[in-house]
Amino acid sequence: MIALIKGNVVSYTSDKVVIETNGVGFEVFYPHTNELHLHEDISIYTYMHVSENDINLYGFSSLEEKELFLRLISVKGIGPKIAMNALTSHTYNEIVIAIEQSNVDFLKKMPGIGNKSASQIVLDLKGRLVPTEVNVKKKDDNLSQPARDTLEALKNLGYKQGDLNSILYIFNENPNLSTEEYLRLALRAIRK
Repeated sequence: MIALIKGNVVSYTSDKVVIETNGVGFEVFYPHTNELHLHEDISIYTYMHVSENDINLYGFSSLEEKELFLRLISVKGIGPKIAMNALTSHTYNEIVIAIEQSNVDFLKKMPGIGNKSASQIVLDLKGRLVPTEVNVKKKDDNLSQPARDTLEALKNLGYKQGDLNSILYIFNENPNLSTEEYLRLALRAIRK
């Protein structure tokens, strides 16, 4: 299975990108083609879907996004194209929060998802996903200002919310450090 592709953007459409790596062009369904630029180097996580008539690659900007896609396609009646359309039309956090809040009306507005499918998504996935934004707000309410400054700095450096969630324990276990000390500890933990 192809799990990750690093390469150069050769072309893209509204829903696909062709990435050239080592002389081979991979065509990948990708929900964020509006953020791409020709000839830029990118790295995307992928899922290879094999069916009776097709072999397709689906690409994601983060492991969390890929995990959400895999969970969506595990729901009866939701195939890869519908799951990809959901990720194209809404953000990871919007989808997860809608599932956790049983917001069927929000889910059924996504392309290809009706009332029955939206209800099935909530039934199958509620409680199995952690909404990143909601989770972080609860956990960082008691953080010191240097800890909050460190989180903001890491976001500005491009670290994903999943990485930041995984290091919140550092701030809670060390309540009285400076921003510099938090930054050192956080970077060390993320690299592991």
